Amino acid sequence: MKDLFEKIYRDKGPLGKWASQAEGYFVFPKLEGQISNRMKFQGKEVVTWSINDYLGLANHPEVRKVDAEAAAQYGSAYPMGARMMSGHTDLHEQLQKELASFVSKQAAYLLNFGYQGIMSTIDALVAKDDIIVYDVDSHACIIDGVRLHMGKRFTYKHNDIESLEKNLERATKMAEQTGGGILVISEGVFGMRGEQGRLKEIVALKKKFNFRFLVDDAHGFGTLGKTGAGAGEEQGVQDDIDVYFATFAKSLASTGAFIAGDKEIIDYLKYNLRSQMFAKSLQMQLTVGALKRLDMLRTMPELKEKLWENVNALQSGLKDRGFDIGTTQSCVTPVYLKGSIPEAMALVRDLRENYGIFCSIVVYPVIPKGLILLRMIPTATHTLQDVAETLDAFDAIRTRLENGTYKRLSAAVMAAMRE
Repeated sequence: MKDLFEKIYRDKGPLGKWASQAEGYFVFPKLEGQISNRMKFQGKEVVTWSINDYLGLANHPEVRKVDAEAAAQYGSAYPMGARMMSGHTDLHEQLQKELASFVSKQAAYLLNFGYQGIMSTIDALVAKDDIIVYDVDSHACIIDGVRLHMGKRFTYKHNDIESLEKNLERATKMAEQTGGGILVISEGVFGMRGEQGRLKEIVALKKKFNFRFLVDDAHGFGTLGKTGAGAGEEQGVQDDIDVYFATFAKSLASTGAFIAGDKEIIDYLKYNLRSQMFAKSLQMQLTVGALKRLDMLRTMPELKEKLWENVNALQSGLKDRGFDIGTTQSCVTPVYLKGSIPEAMALVRDLRENYGIFCSIVVYPVIPKGLILLRMIPTATHTLQDVAETLDAFDAIRTRLENGTYKRLSAAVMAAMRE
C-alpha cells in the first residue's frame, strides 16, 4: 500500500511545480493600499488591472460609510447560525426582494459565497436520473458542481450551438431512458476570454428540446444590459433564464452571491441547498453593505458609463496597435501573446518593475501551451492616463518578446527548473 501523500511529494501539479520561482510574485502576489486603479506592489506604485471592482465601489466613500456603520451596529458575527435555524433577518429578506426585482425574477435567495453557492445550486437542481449539458470552458466552480452530479453529463464545445444541439440530442435520448430531465449551464460572460455566452441562441433551442437553463453571470451582473442586470438583459432573454446566478465579488465589490428565478423554484432551492442549510448566515455587515451597493447600481448609471468609457478606450487602443484581444464582448480584456512559461515570467516582471503595470498572467494548463494571456479588468476608477501608459508599456513588452529578450532573460529560470 502506498503512502497517501506519496503523490504529493512526487508531483506538485502543473502550477505547483513553479512555486519556488513564482510564489509571492507571479502567484499569491501582495497588492497593498486601498483598492483602486493604482496600488502598491513590493513598494512601487503600479496601475492595477487585476481587481474585479468593476464599478469602483470598493472604496467609494458612501460604501465605506455604510460598511463602517453596519460593523459598528452589528459587529462581524451577527446573525449567528444558519438561516433555517437562527440566522434569518428582515434585512436578508429585503435584499433578496430587491435583487429579484433588479434581475426581473419572482424571487431570489442569498448565498454566502459564489463558488460554494453555484456548486450547491447545481447539486440541488439535479438527481441521478437527470443529465447536465454544459459549456466546456465553464468556470471551475461549475465544473466542480457538475462533479457532484451522480448522473450523466456532457460538455459542448465553447459557445458552439451546433455542438450544444448534438449533445442535447444525446441527452434527450438518455433522459427518455432514465426518466430524468436536462439542465443546460452556460456563463453569462466567460471570465478568461471575455466572451458572452450565446444565451439567446441557447434559449431558442427550448423550442426543439425540453431543458432548463442555469446561467452563471458573475461578470455580467452590474456591467451588461441597459440597467446593469446582466447578460440576459443585454441579449433580451432574461425571462427565459430559469435560474440566474450572480456574485457580489465583482460589481458589488463585496462577499456573497444570489440565485434568482420563479418563486416555486427558489423556495425549493432554499430548502435543499446544502451549502446554505448547514452554513452560517451571511453576516449583517455584508447584507447591509450589499443593499447600499445595489441601490447605487440602480441609481447611479454614471458608474457603469465611466466603466465602459475605460473599457472602450483600452480595448480599441489595443486593437488599433495590433494586439490580439480575442472576441471579448465584455469588460474582461484578454491580450494573447506567444511564448513559453519562463518567457511569460520575464515579461511580467519587466511589465511590473520597469513599466509600473500590474495585470494577471495566465499560462498553461489554463490555456494551451505556447500562449501567454495577460488578463485586464478595467474599472470605473481607471483613467484615460492609465490606459495611455498601459498601451505604451504593452508596445514595449511585445517588442522585447518578439526580439528574444525575454527568452534570454528566462534562461536562468529554465536552468533552475532543471536542477
